[in-house]
Amino acid sequence: MFIADKYDVIVIGAGHAGVEAALASARLGCKTLLTTLSLENLAMMPCNPSIGGSAKGHLVREVDALGGEMGIAADKTCIQFRTLNTGKGPAVHALRAQADKKIYQAFMKDVCENTKNLDLKQLLIEDIFVEDGKVTGVSAETGEFFAAKTVILASGTYLKGRIIVGESIFDGGPNGQRAALKLSDALKKLGVKLMRFKTGTPARVDARTLDFSKMEIQNGDDGMQNFSFMTETPANNQVKCYLTYTNERTHEILRKNLHRAPMANGIIEGVGPRYCPSIESKIIRFPDKERHQLFLEPEGLNTTEYYVQGMSTSMPADVQIEFLHTIPGLENAKIMRHGYAIEYDCINPTQLKPTLEFKNIDGFFSAGQSNGSSGYEEAAAQGLMAGINAAAKVKNFEPLVLKRSEGYIGVLIDDLVTKGTGEPYRMMTSRAEYRLLLRQDNADLRLTPHAIKIGLANPERTEKFEKKLAEIETATKILNEKIITPSVEVNQKLSAVGFPEIHTTMRLAELMRRPGVTYDKLKEIFDLPEISPAAAAQVEISFFYEGYIKKQLELAEKTDRLESKIIPENIDYNEIQNLRLEAREKLSEIRPRSIGQAGRISGVSPADISVLLVWIESRRK
Repeated sequence: MFIADKYDVIVIGAGHAGVEAALASARLGCKTLLTTLSLENLAMMPCNPSIGGSAKGHLVREVDALGGEMGIAADKTCIQFRTLNTGKGPAVHALRAQADKKIYQAFMKDVCENTKNLDLKQLLIEDIFVEDGKVTGVSAETGEFFAAKTVILASGTYLKGRIIVGESIFDGGPNGQRAALKLSDALKKLGVKLMRFKTGTPARVDARTLDFSKMEIQNGDDGMQNFSFMTETPANNQVKCYLTYTNERTHEILRKNLHRAPMANGIIEGVGPRYCPSIESKIIRFPDKERHQLFLEPEGLNTTEYYVQGMSTSMPADVQIEFLHTIPGLENAKIMRHGYAIEYDCINPTQLKPTLEFKNIDGFFSAGQSNGSSGYEEAAAQGLMAGINAAAKVKNFEPLVLKRSEGYIGVLIDDLVTKGTGEPYRMMTSRAEYRLLLRQDNADLRLTPHAIKIGLANPERTEKFEKKLAEIETATKILNEKIITPSVEVNQKLSAVGFPEIHTTMRLAELMRRPGVTYDKLKEIFDLPEISPAAAAQVEISFFYEGYIKKQLELAEKTDRLESKIIPENIDYNEIQNLRLEAREKLSEIRPRSIGQAGRISGVSPADISVLLVWIESRRK
């Protein structure tokens, strides 16, 4: 073994977590190495050909607001955009994009190859070296040793990956890649606790063998829709998706073959995702449901492969073909890639600090599916934060830990490191306490100031953000100050744009709070300044939902007071009298950063928190 090179940050794995981690650390001035089993599969999308969706779209916008790359890549490579949950309020509106998988990968590879301070290498990392509790580097199967000040584990589903299609079982990663078979053992030697999880993917079918006339067309939405706050061109909806359904014949075939399902006969040992179950799991869990939705989504512009969303399966190949042919439009479908399950090792995330650094290994971080989460978006969000905090450690600046009231990223990481997870963790809007504050439309207002402060916002992003902020402040000030008086002329103008007449003197702000009132229409009547559509949308939402937003802000401020009460790192919970035994055990295991985090630990009661507060206050005095 020889020392091949020395780095500030080494990232193991170049999936969505690894790419964001490497780009962040390199852009912050750290000499960074990004390693991957295959350079051709950097930022690969091994499952669905889409970015975003409910809550996940919020994560992508937050990654972008912090200076990450996923939103920009999705905009550049999208082939269809849709906004979900439009029948509900803005808190749960969510953008989802179909992306061309190959173009997305090529775009990300190009960005990485042309980023200063970033090296890419095709390597299988097999060991991690630690001396005196601090990480010192990694070694590859080639015999090379790479010294490092910090290391980020972003191994996805490759740790002892095992592919399962019915009775066919073999070692491997997604899309026929190699598995990392030795790294799990290296982690165990370091005292890292591992879990065994499972995920799956559906069959890919040949578009030339499908009858789309039997399916419902799912078109993209018109208008300006983008993930990145930097994108100024409208979405390019080039493809159609299609909707079809399973039926009783499909379910009958699945029930008849359940004894051959790996999840039922003991072949699969890992815990699967509750919120993205296989089709055979759906049949078991929902026996009274007459049909299940299936979305046919194109994998790209230059391929005939279609992804059958909603039909994840690990059934034997013959069963997959048989039940697929019972579905309207798929009667003659030819499978190009069979659905499969993949089992893999991941870490118990309660071993991590909120910075995503291991508590017991200085300089060693973990991000993405190796932390027990699922999804491209969750991975990218963690990767970005791990990259920022690894750079912070190298450069000796304050780490970035987002509060639950600041972003879905804060909720995601806090849930993982505080509560842990017994199954692949998926981000959902219901997990966030402050949904009205954490909308996808205001992610830049919440998080771009952090990007500017730490140096991840380039001059163009900073200038655009500051201009938008100034527009919002100017318009808000005018609306709050300008008084209008009822008159024939004013009421005629209001009626002309469909607004009800006014009969008392009022500020424009009061009018702005009425349903259906928009800034653009008020601008026509009262000569208001021209502002961008994005700024106008913020003004409209802030006035219309002002009361609700104010209540959530007050609640967040109360909670933040507990977050600001930092618990000493060297605290010995066994010395604190009146703490219950379970609380001592849980607090000693998680070692929460603050009183707020301690209060979210399962098994720690409000009474325990009161005891802890008294102890901290007495120690302070």
